[in-house]
Amino acid sequence: MPKIKTNRGAAKRFRKTGTGKIRRNKAFTSHILTKKTTKRKRDLRQAVLVHKADERNINQLIPYL
Repeated sequence: MPKIKTNRGAAKRFRKTGTGKIRRNKAFTSHILTKKTTKRKRDLRQAVLVHKADERNINQLIPYL
């Protein structure tokens, strides 16, 4: 059985936790920050877990991470 190629775009965006769950960073953090509140920008810095419905698809993109 041949190896599966890792999707390099997904590899840069997602990482796995110690228990095998997938973490992601939040969007909307790169520009047009003046109109966003400090609290909102601070919350956007925190990484969150990927929704369970999306985990299977992302696992196929990053099989070896």
